Amino acid sequence: MLYGYLGSMKTKPGHRDEVAAILTSGADGLRAAGCHLYVVGLDASDDVTIWVTEAWDSKEAHDASLQLPETRAAIAQAMPMLTGEFTSQETRVAGGLGV
Repeated sequence: MLYGYLGSMKTKPGHRDEVAAILTSGADGLRAAGCHLYVVGLDASDDVTIWVTEAWDSKEAHDASLQLPETRAAIAQAMPMLTGEFTSQETRVAGGLGV
């Protein structure tokens, strides 16, 4: 069963689109790291929340991806624009469209 990760983050006002662009800029390299699904969504009810939905080969593959140089660079670039408010939920992916 695939490892699923759902997370949200809040940006400082006026920075959501820039953070979303950073998050999606490295998506191409994730497949080689074991990612099957990586979706960045903008919350429809406010202008500061970003949702990320992911499906991976395993939790270990997900965790290892956070150590990739390009991932670390993207995190460092985005962090000054974030408020520090995050949520996360781990799941086991049973199936669905796109996985």
